Amino acid sequence: MKRALFVGAMCALVIVFLVLVVRFRIEEIKANSATPSTDAPEAAEAARTQPGFLYGRVVTNDGDTYEGRLRWGGDQEASWGDYFNGTKVDNPWLASVPPGKLPTRPNSVQVFGLVLVRREVPIDTDRRFMVRFGDIARIDAKERDVRVTMKSGTAFNLDRTDASDFDDGVRVWDSTRGVLDLDSAQVKSVELLPTTGPIAAAGRLHGTVHTARGDFTGFVQWDREECVGTDKLDGSANGRKLSVRFDTIRSIARQTRNSSLVTLVDGREFVLSGTNDVGNGNRGVYVDDPRYGRVLVSWKAFLRLDLSPAGSGPAYGDFPPGRPLTGSVTTRDGRQLSGRLVYDLDESETTETFDAPLEGVDYTIPFGMIASIELPDRVTLHNGEKLQLERSADLGEHNAGILIFVDGGQHPEYVPWTEVAQIVFDHALA
Repeated sequence: MKRALFVGAMCALVIVFLVLVVRFRIEEIKANSATPSTDAPEAAEAARTQPGFLYGRVVTNDGDTYEGRLRWGGDQEASWGDYFNGTKVDNPWLASVPPGKLPTRPNSVQVFGLVLVRREVPIDTDRRFMVRFGDIARIDAKERDVRVTMKSGTAFNLDRTDASDFDDGVRVWDSTRGVLDLDSAQVKSVELLPTTGPIAAAGRLHGTVHTARGDFTGFVQWDREECVGTDKLDGSANGRKLSVRFDTIRSIARQTRNSSLVTLVDGREFVLSGTNDVGNGNRGVYVDDPRYGRVLVSWKAFLRLDLSPAGSGPAYGDFPPGRPLTGSVTTRDGRQLSGRLVYDLDESETTETFDAPLEGVDYTIPFGMIASIELPDRVTLHNGEKLQLERSADLGEHNAGILIFVDGGQHPEYVPWTEVAQIVFDHALA
């Protein structure tokens, strides 16, 4: 009798356990059947016209086509003003430099601090690629390379294995298939298109970033990543991990090396600590300030961010096709050469960018916004503002020099950077 009661009780427990497992699996299937991707919080936001968000048509290697709103890397670049990054495969302008004229840099071989060999080698001419999504027409994957075709028709080949944004993949909000996350290995092409129809997404982050050298106002990417209201600020408060939606935040002020004072829209305040979002591990805050194009404020230079609503930003059609850089170069010995320009043996169109820092703020300025560059360090914008920048990056000693196609000639003149006194550009962005 006791054995029978024991067996009966065990059978009852097994039945209860199986019922619970089945019920759990049913709930799990229900939860996962809504869309292929369930970690896209923007999908729950009210749909409205938001032309500033990325939109396009994605074709996979299997021949499937998806069309809708895009977000690069699933939770990174989301708007036309955000930048697509990569590394160029080769530099076609090197062939135009006369033999022996390319600048050099010192290179040495050392063993235990003892210099065995010291020699001069050509400077590095590998170049990064960085343009706004609004300047791009399409992106095609070709084995190890990624081909980016600009609105102007100019195409660049990038190495998809070397710090390429393409390798992050893309999330697509397809109107008929739901939300899908596509790995870069699945993607054959991305055709960028004007944003159409209502977009279900939280508003873009916008505000004023305060630094010791001035304020910058525009659309914001926090930690080079978070850029919409549903993205979260992460850290710890009172010993507990905390994630706060950006659309509930009024301001963030750096307090110490690894903590920030967070003020919410409802007036509540608390200190959030950590080394990533709110500490020295923060990779910097992008601000699309209309005066400069884009700046990156380092954590060291950052003081406070005051958030304010401002819609979704410029639409795809607000980015005109780039045009060839043209202007005149004055050399230190007084010569003046005019025609089409290639800056730093790299940038040749108005939509490509000039990059230089100042006191923890990196400026990324489309060449179409620049009126002139006067060496060693002064940049004058078409709006009349003059910037005195540091002599590094595009103003530094590793600048590879300027090519000038004088009077539309086929063979350019080459001027080393050390011989340049001033560059005056002809055109501003439309």
